[in-house]
Amino acid sequence: MENQNQRNNEETEIDLVELFWVLWRKLPLMIAVGLFTALLAFGGSKFLMTPTYQSVTKIYVLNKQDNSNTNVTYSDLQAGTQLVKDYSELIKSRFVLEAVIEQLGLPLSYEKLSRKVTVSTPADTRVISIAVTNSNPVMAMKIANAIRETASTHICNVMDIEAVNIVETANVPTHKASPSVGKNTMLGGMLGILMVAAIVILSHLMNDTIQTEEDVEKYLGISTLAMIPLNEAESRKKKKKYKKQATSGK
Repeated sequence: MENQNQRNNEETEIDLVELFWVLWRKLPLMIAVGLFTALLAFGGSKFLMTPTYQSVTKIYVLNKQDNSNTNVTYSDLQAGTQLVKDYSELIKSRFVLEAVIEQLGLPLSYEKLSRKVTVSTPADTRVISIAVTNSNPVMAMKIANAIRETASTHICNVMDIEAVNIVETANVPTHKASPSVGKNTMLGGMLGILMVAAIVILSHLMNDTIQTEEDVEKYLGISTLAMIPLNEAESRKKKKKYKKQATSGK
């Protein structure tokens, strides 16, 4: 039983080594296809995809109890953090976003604008970050600031809080948020290489023909006594002869 397992392990190791050399022989093809798909990804990201920009504004919601109570406990912080989730929902509410659409005259529906807005809170803070993504960097800034102003008033009215303080106003972004040309180019090249490698491996594993004398010994368990060389020129002549005979027979 142990000998059988040992033979199986040896065959597996030999198969892996053989597979490595199969891939190694196809390395030039893999590199060529990888470069081609990388160029395709670069061209698509650079010239076909519309770049988008992200502008961010930040606010801090000041509760009435924050002014009256100078001793802030851990439970107070937990309660405040929980309230931040409520504020986030109010910021992306239909009331706020539709008011911004009307104010700026945006050709967007509430659903489309909502997908462009991201509300988040840094860990262990009560600061609310409002990020807006748009193909126009100036418009991204205007939308972010308009949402902040409208949401601040809406939060004060609904939650009956003291005030909403501005931590950071939105600015015109100078760098694209997406697409990442470098990242897409690298992923495109890797995808091309992996695609060729997968095809080579599958074709090798599905090919069950005997091709070398090593295959005879490995799969049939017999030793080869001699090898008959193949004359390519003679083989081509025979093929032409058979083709002529088949044609004349018709």
